[in-house]
Amino acid sequence: MSLRGRLTLLIAVAVAVAIAVCAGASWLVVHDLLRRQIIESIERPVPADQVQWALEACGHSLGGAPKWDPSGRGWQVIRADGRVCSGGYGQVAPTDAERALVSGGEPITRNAVTDDGMPVLVYTSQCRSHPGVAVSTFRSVEDMDAGLRVLGAVLTVVSAVGVLGAALAGLWLARTALRPVGRLTSAVEHIARTDDLAVRIPVEGTDEIARLSTSFNTMTTALSSSRDRQRQLIADAGHELRTPLTSLRTNIDLLLRSENTGRPLDPEAKRLLLVSVKEQFEEMSSLIGDLLELSRNAETGELSTDVEFHEVVAAAVERARRRGPGLRFEVELRPWRVHGDARGLARAAVNVLDNAVKFSPPGGTVTVRLRDGELTVADEGPGIPADELPHVFDRFWRSPSARSLPGSGLGLAIVAQAVKDAGGEVTLTSPPGGGTRATIRLARQPVVRGGG
Repeated sequence: MSLRGRLTLLIAVAVAVAIAVCAGASWLVVHDLLRRQIIESIERPVPADQVQWALEACGHSLGGAPKWDPSGRGWQVIRADGRVCSGGYGQVAPTDAERALVSGGEPITRNAVTDDGMPVLVYTSQCRSHPGVAVSTFRSVEDMDAGLRVLGAVLTVVSAVGVLGAALAGLWLARTALRPVGRLTSAVEHIARTDDLAVRIPVEGTDEIARLSTSFNTMTTALSSSRDRQRQLIADAGHELRTPLTSLRTNIDLLLRSENTGRPLDPEAKRLLLVSVKEQFEEMSSLIGDLLELSRNAETGELSTDVEFHEVVAAAVERARRRGPGLRFEVELRPWRVHGDARGLARAAVNVLDNAVKFSPPGGTVTVRLRDGELTVADEGPGIPADELPHVFDRFWRSPSARSLPGSGLGLAIVAQAVKDAGGEVTLTSPPGGGTRATIRLARQPVVRGGG
């Protein structure tokens, strides 16, 4: 059975049980009320003169006694010898317990049938006006039973209609409530069938279903982004590794050919070839590392933590000092905390400072400032032409003047990706006075000193 069917059945059963309990309780309350009214009417004592008349007329046809008194009840007298003296038409056979009441005892109330077959409710007690006898009063319960049968029929019909209505309402409710689940199911089946991660589910409201839809959309977005990065990694690796692999293969083939043909290379030429092979291996290792770093998913999740960005920049500055021992560094870092990937932000700071060291002239100055979440790194290098600035964050892009320098062309792309994942932005400019200024903005609250 489908979830919609189970929910509809559950609602219908729950309503049916509730209606049955209410109907049964209503019937019992009415039954008890009507019975109590009859008991109250038959508990009233029979007048003494009518008791006396019944005793005198016992076994004789004297007349004068009413069949029913004004309340609609019948009565009879039970003598000490067990004989029953009827006060009118109709008589109820007494039980032994009722006969014993001529000597006293607690009154007895019971259901019985008269000698002419009429169902009655009987109340028997010792007669106060005539010691030694007991009086039974009784009243027909036919009207009560008929009314209860009608009430039972009405309650049955109402209950059936209520259960049917509940089933229809449950079906409508299940269909309405599970409509988002149906959309989610269709989306999952579509993804499984077509491998299309672009499917999104409309989010309505703020309930659990809406939260589930939001989480599903977030999941598919993350999966789509991860798959795109994997595809980009494969494409980039295939494209960029082709050149160094070809060069490496050529050099190795040349070395092997010289050995196989017995025509050894000049020692200096052989040394240069081996140096070239080593450099190509290092270039490939660096390129693969940059590709992996760029493809790494650095979005929010387990990798995202609170990062003391000023400490990250300080560590990157110390690394840059070692790489540029002849340079002067002017550093001003104010405390700033961000939420992001510590490793990615550290790599971004290192790459920006490495570029500043790489392009700074000997004895030049690198200025590093972190104020109000804005990190600026300025060097005194040749700068970047205005027509090249739009391309500096593209993958594998390198300016003509930098192509002779080591590097994969992925450094600034890694910076842009890491800063974007942290919710910030990065820009690169060339001021009129020369040099290059890199600016990273991370809009977070500064660390409060002494705040614990």
